[in-house]
Amino acid sequence: MQQQTTFTNLHNSTDSVKQHATVISYLQQSRDGAATSSLYRTLRKNFAAADRIHFFPKKLPLDNSYKRFIKRSFDIVLSLLVIIGILPWLTPVLAILIKAGSKGPVFFFQKRSGKNNSVFTCIKFRTMIINKDADHLAAMENDNRITRAGLFLRKTFIDELPQFFNVLAGDMSVIGPRPHMLAEHFKFEAQIPQYSVRQNAKPGITGLSQVMGLEGAVNTSKRMNDRVIVDNFYIKHWSVKLDLIILFRTVCKMFGF
Repeated sequence: MQQQTTFTNLHNSTDSVKQHATVISYLQQSRDGAATSSLYRTLRKNFAAADRIHFFPKKLPLDNSYKRFIKRSFDIVLSLLVIIGILPWLTPVLAILIKAGSKGPVFFFQKRSGKNNSVFTCIKFRTMIINKDADHLAAMENDNRITRAGLFLRKTFIDELPQFFNVLAGDMSVIGPRPHMLAEHFKFEAQIPQYSVRQNAKPGITGLSQVMGLEGAVNTSKRMNDRVIVDNFYIKHWSVKLDLIILFRTVCKMFGF
């Protein structure tokens, strides 16, 4: 039986108000089109109503076994659709592009942090040249290790599609905080007091941080702290509706909308 999550003394009301303000700030910054504005108005309204209690509850939404079953069922169905319907024909095409651009395997495997500080092997389409720093130095903007094909794969998030195998295996969820490589995980865990709260949920292929513009390279401590705040906010306010909104917005971003 899964233990119930307890966050005693983890946040006071002032911290929670600051976190709420951070989330709303990113929502406002992200209103860059009619469809997006409508989406975020719905998201903001949902958050404003949900955040009347200014502390982390003793029980999170996904501590409920029925809600975990719903989320897991969603993960299994969606991962099977991608694995059976998309990857069989997309992988050979991408394999040609990846290998034409640089020597090395089609897939990239990396140890990453999972729920409750577990470690799992994350799988992606390779987007970099083979380099000795891959497990220690995260990709940065204008990183010369990223190949031309890799730049396209990263921009469209297609490089993440193999992680549906991780979802099917139960190490990840479709929606959740993005997992970090172990070197970054230990660094952020030591630097950011609230960071460990993220470990109460399975990592996701996409998440609230990503659809709110906090994806990609972490080049400042404030940006990483903001990402942690948004991820923790997601854990606190998880719902099926929120997952569907995040999924919809992720698909929109993949196609440039």
